[in-house]
Amino acid sequence: MYFIYNLIVKISWFILRIVAVFNSKIKLFVEGRKESFNIIERKISKIEKTIWVHAASLGEFEQGLPIIEKLKEKYADCKIVVTFFSPSGYEVKKNTPIADVVCYLPIDTRRNAREFIQKINPKIAIFIKYEIWPNYLKALADQNIPALLVSAIFNKDQIYFKWYGSFMRNALKRFSHYFVQDSKSESLLESIKIQNVSISGDTRLDRVSKILDQDNSLDFMESFKSNKLCFIAGSTWPEDEEILIDYINNTPKNLKYVLAPHTIKKDKILGLAGSLTKKTVLYSNRAERDLNDFDVLIIDHIGLLTKIYSYADIAYVGGGFATGLHNTLEPAVFGIPVIIGPNYKGFNEAEDLVAQKGILPIHDKWSFSELMKKLIKNEDSRHRTGSINSIYISKNRGATDRITNYIENNFQ
Repeated sequence: MYFIYNLIVKISWFILRIVAVFNSKIKLFVEGRKESFNIIERKISKIEKTIWVHAASLGEFEQGLPIIEKLKEKYADCKIVVTFFSPSGYEVKKNTPIADVVCYLPIDTRRNAREFIQKINPKIAIFIKYEIWPNYLKALADQNIPALLVSAIFNKDQIYFKWYGSFMRNALKRFSHYFVQDSKSESLLESIKIQNVSISGDTRLDRVSKILDQDNSLDFMESFKSNKLCFIAGSTWPEDEEILIDYINNTPKNLKYVLAPHTIKKDKILGLAGSLTKKTVLYSNRAERDLNDFDVLIIDHIGLLTKIYSYADIAYVGGGFATGLHNTLEPAVFGIPVIIGPNYKGFNEAEDLVAQKGILPIHDKWSFSELMKKLIKNEDSRHRTGSINSIYISKNRGATDRITNYIENNFQ
């Protein structure tokens, strides 16, 4: 089976190099990997020890960030190496100061895996959530280097739990220890005879908790919101925006609206602005305007959403009608009601908070309109709903300490 897997990897890499000629994102994926070994050789000497953290993309990096920060404090003698699979992670975080080395993970061939492990010489390897690469895990095991899977979550439909999944199941079993988010994941691992498992929870709860300690003030939001209720919709897709636009255009001027679309390409932003009948301003044009005069503010810039959520009385998180739900914890930590689309299964925190009625799913324009009426009219209900979210996050913190304490106690 290893022969077939390696053949598939090589064929895929060959195809990707061809596709890269026509696709800019794939080009980043291919060209970036050509530099990985050069980056490592420039930044790590043969005698240095490292801690290697691998994340598929930006979301997994954010999930692993609390662990990286703790390990950087506890193991000052080790360089932190962060690798990404996806351009959407690497291109955003390639200059992050939290890591000493940031690069793409070379494609999972036997040669690449052996060379990569030899060059970075890790004390320990940490994989975030989902990433299972058979050749890398084998190379780590061959060198007796411990590998941890953290903030993992499993479901019965994954290949590891199928009768035909023995190859990937054996790769999964090479981890030294598994930190999972819930008891269902623990039970699934036990069903395939993996018992070195700890239920640690989700490190993202530790991450978002820190948001409350930072300065979240934004002058432009102070000017825009003034003393009115503010509805903030983050990471929206066209499917979300269709519902939001209809509501905004057909409701009285008793709310301020902030829209932060997932895609901020100029033509998309201008199209969104053009579909709104209320007085609308773009973030990029804010300096020229008195923001208090506008009803809708469109954020055509990345990196602001977390702080913007701190001004919300009601939040909407996009993706639940489209490609997949975005981060509901960032607004939830501020103790406000969070509205989402109907597709939230597989997102543990969303499932939990929907059950507790802190996160509120909608299915169409009518259900959204009715829910907004209720939340706007009833201040007590709005506060009770929001407090469910903040209490949930406060009660479920601590995954980072559980994981880093295990590392400190078991790997000197």
